[in-house]
Amino acid sequence: MDDLTIVTGGAGFIGSHLVDRLVADGRRVRVVERPGAEVGHLPGDVEVVFADIRDRSAVDRAVVGGRWVYHLAANPNLWVRDRRDFDEVNHRGTVHVLDASLAAGAERVLHCSTESILTRARATGPIGEDVEITEADAVGPYCLSKLRAEQAAMQRARAGHPVVIANPTMPVGPGDRGHSPPTRLMLDFCNARLPAVMDCTLNLIDVRDVAEGLARTMERGTPGKRYLLGAENLTLLGMLGILGELTGVRPPRLRVPYPVALVSAYASEFWADHVSGRAPQATLTGVRLTRRTMHFDPIRSLQALGLTPRGIRESLADSVHWHRERGTLPPAGGKSARDLLENPA
Repeated sequence: MDDLTIVTGGAGFIGSHLVDRLVADGRRVRVVERPGAEVGHLPGDVEVVFADIRDRSAVDRAVVGGRWVYHLAANPNLWVRDRRDFDEVNHRGTVHVLDASLAAGAERVLHCSTESILTRARATGPIGEDVEITEADAVGPYCLSKLRAEQAAMQRARAGHPVVIANPTMPVGPGDRGHSPPTRLMLDFCNARLPAVMDCTLNLIDVRDVAEGLARTMERGTPGKRYLLGAENLTLLGMLGILGELTGVRPPRLRVPYPVALVSAYASEFWADHVSGRAPQATLTGVRLTRRTMHFDPIRSLQALGLTPRGIRESLADSVHWHRERGTLPPAGGKSARDLLENPA
């Protein structure tokens, strides 16, 4: 077996940064993406294979020859019209990738999980990588599908297979072509489409540091352990305050009480499910997660990996700059976000 590295979901937000990191390191990379995915931004020397991870035979063919396999492919949204898609893609798709990769002789497989499955009802204090969770803790079908995917990875690792697991918190930074939930929030705020907010806490990490953390987890991680890739704990208003300083947009003053937000999410999802077919303005999973402790303590994982994430202000400035260049944010009236970061006066 040669030194081929395979990345499922390698054209996505985190995946594309991981691919860039691997290529810069001299790795030969094959990206496995869903049929129809945009891949034109990937480096020209990267092999691209289109395969639906719900199709085990397609996955079998796609992972042949891979010495290392990074599994990032997933449905990252908190709503989908057919809820069964979450389990079919995030859970069963993960099982297909894990088993196909191990059957093909992969020396190491990394499963990219998420922080949203690590929250528990009535939990207090910061959450570490050793938190114990059950399916009863899962908030909605997205979180349940990701929890079952991680459980499948853990089961294989504990059975002696070379499977490692990393749980990034909310990634921010440049390059989010698909507009993940945190990027949609940022764009709504910067485009003055966010009239009100809820009080909640987030843990943010630069997407480029997630990519570096995944690479280090693959290289150094112990099978059966969870590595938490996080950086700064901020309130939502704290994050919007930084964005406001970078863009000149004022954070909304209106606060939405939880019961009102929950009713709004029910109405939004009903309309999306039965009328529009488009992503709702608010999701039940997203609103319910605001009631959970989302304050994380990743220090042990970061120390084990030798990873020091950059400051979130830099990440948000780079994200604003990238979106302005693409036209998803209006041009700056004065200084750029990067100028404001480097010379706030």
